[in-house]
Amino acid sequence: MSIIEKAAGKIGLGTPRLAPEGGNGEIQPDASLIEGALNKQRGHHAAPFVATPVEPVFSEPGTVAMEGGSQVQSINLARLHRMGVVAPDAEKSQIAEEFRIIKRPLIANAFGLGTARVKNGNLIMITSSLPGEGKSFCALNLAISMAMEMDRTVLLVDADVAKPRIPEYLGIHADKGLLDVLQDKDLKLSDVLIRTDIAKLSVLPAGRTYKRATELLASAAMTRLVEDIGNRYPDRIILFDSPPLLATSESSVLATHMGQIVMVVEAEKTSQEAVREALGHIESCEVVGMLLNKTTPTPGADYYYGYYGSYGK
Repeated sequence: MSIIEKAAGKIGLGTPRLAPEGGNGEIQPDASLIEGALNKQRGHHAAPFVATPVEPVFSEPGTVAMEGGSQVQSINLARLHRMGVVAPDAEKSQIAEEFRIIKRPLIANAFGLGTARVKNGNLIMITSSLPGEGKSFCALNLAISMAMEMDRTVLLVDADVAKPRIPEYLGIHADKGLLDVLQDKDLKLSDVLIRTDIAKLSVLPAGRTYKRATELLASAAMTRLVEDIGNRYPDRIILFDSPPLLATSESSVLATHMGQIVMVVEAEKTSQEAVREALGHIESCEVVGMLLNKTTPTPGADYYYGYYGSYGK
């Protein structure tokens, strides 16, 4: 039995498949997995964003400057490395190799590289069934890994408007963001966008809390914003860190705008019932990949035991 088959058996949703290399991108009703993406080192699970107790969240804050109307903030790369996140200046690591494997089919689907281009494929949502499965960790790692591509730029959108985490994890300061742009017609995207000193990585914070956040995400303003950021730059990938599917209604609304979705599943914890129920909330998206998180590494599989496929209607 292959590593992929064993991974599929852990969730019990069938044999993983890749998207077909032609046609309209519709996928057969099988499950797929990206296994082992969060193992920081062999024999240990990576605890997402656990810093040493003496280190405050915003230690060594970055210097804020202004460039082209957007904020520019520096990222503490050493802190990211200690947290187990892919760091652009770090030496070759297992987690970096794993996310290289994970990002390849996502990029291929987005830009039609060796396969049929997926409609809105550069709009990618990272979510989970339940809180605590590691979706923000995966979103951040994917964003940094994709930003390391020679010919791509990345916008990471903190769309978990109920509990935004991305600025906190990066150690950057954010006030207004996505919800503010949707609510205030006079507020420009450039007014809230944060450019980082990680080359080709920008961040759109969630913004201030609004009681009618779901309605804002379902509004015509959101549709226009997604179309704008998705089409403005031909080389741009937009990653949305969304709320858990079974915790709030915002993620189901957000999914209607997406070309691809990566759903994080915590190994040995998230039930099949929860996974199936969550998948039912994102049926509007044709391409959904599943990432199995916090797995025990297979003996002998040092780096290359990642896999990506698709689940569809």
